[in-house]
Amino acid sequence: MLTIPTRAEVVRQVRERGERVAAVLPIHYPRALLRAHGFQPMEVWGPPSVSVVEGNAHFQAYTCGIVRNATSFLLQGGLDAADVIVIPHTCDALQGMASVLKDFIEPRQPVATIYLPRAARSADRGFLQAELHRLAQQLAEISGRSPSGGELMAAIEREEEADRELGALAEHRSEIDLGDRDYFTLLRAREFLPAESFIELARSAPRGRGPDRGVPLMISGIVPEPMDLFDHINEMGAHVVADDLACCSRRLYRPGSASDPFERMADALLGGPLDPTRGSPILERARAVASRMAQCGAKGLLVYDVKFCEPELFDVPLLRKHLTEAGLSMLHVEFDMTGSIAQQTLTRIEAFVEMLQ
Repeated sequence: MLTIPTRAEVVRQVRERGERVAAVLPIHYPRALLRAHGFQPMEVWGPPSVSVVEGNAHFQAYTCGIVRNATSFLLQGGLDAADVIVIPHTCDALQGMASVLKDFIEPRQPVATIYLPRAARSADRGFLQAELHRLAQQLAEISGRSPSGGELMAAIEREEEADRELGALAEHRSEIDLGDRDYFTLLRAREFLPAESFIELARSAPRGRGPDRGVPLMISGIVPEPMDLFDHINEMGAHVVADDLACCSRRLYRPGSASDPFERMADALLGGPLDPTRGSPILERARAVASRMAQCGAKGLLVYDVKFCEPELFDVPLLRKHLTEAGLSMLHVEFDMTGSIAQQTLTRIEAFVEMLQ
C-alpha cells in the first residue's frame, strides 16, 4: 500500500523549505516555470465536496462545476495557503473565472493567467513563448526570484522525468499491482506533489500482475470525481485498464530537445496528447482513442464528463460516430461536481457494463 502525503502535508513541507504555493486551475500550464520561481503547484479540480453557494452568486447555473466549486472554495478560505492563483485559458468558463476574480472578487492573492493557442503552427509557438515570458515576469515580481537559464532548464528536466514516470504508469497499467482507486489516486498525486517526490512514489508502486476484475473499460473526461466512482465500477463487475482523462493521460508531455527553456516548455505544452480543450482534430483523437482501446483490450469507453463542459461536449457526437464505425462501444454521462454520484448515473454505467459482458 502506497503512502501518499495529503495536500496539507505538502503545503507544510513547502513552507518549511521557504517556498511558496501556487493554486493552479486546469489543465495545461508550465510546472517547471512555477518551480523555478519558487512556487509549488497545487492543482484545483473543484473540489467536489464544497458547497457551491458562493460560486453560484458569481456564475450562471450552467457554468462548469469546476469553476463554481473552485470559486466557492476560494471564498470559503480553501486557498488561503496559496500565494498566487494561476488560471490557464482552458475554456471560456475558466477565462470568465479569471475575469471575475480580477474585476469583482479581488482575492488577496494575485491572479496570473496564461493563454494557450489552439494549434501548433510556428506562430502559435511564438505566441506561447511570449505568454510564458509574460508569466515568468509576473512570477518574478511576486517571488522576487529571477531564475537563470540553467536553473530553469534543471526544473524542466525534473518535470520531464516525472512525466516519463507518469507515462510508464499509464503504459504498463496491467503490471501495476494496485486496484483502480489506488492506481488513479497515485496518478493524480502528480497534481500536487513536487516532481522529485512523484518520481520516487511512482517508482515504488508495486509491480506484478495488475487487477483483473471483469469487463475492461477505458475512461475519458476531465476528472473522475468523486473518486469512489472506481469502487462502484469494480462492484459492477468492471475495471479500468486505461484512461484519456484531462487530469492524467492527456498530460503525458513528450520531453523537449530545444536548448532555449521557453521554447522547450512551449513545445511540450503544444505537443501533448490530443485534447479537445486544445482544439485537437476530432478524427485524429477518435483514432488515437480507438488505438489505445485495442492496445489495452478495453471493451468500452466511459466518457465521464463534468456537466456543461463545452470542449468535451463538442467532441462527443463525432467521437461516438467514429468509435461506433470502428465497432467500439461508448457511454457518455454527465455528473454534477458534488461529493456523491447520482443513482441515475450509476444505473446507466451498470447497464453499459452489463451490455459489454
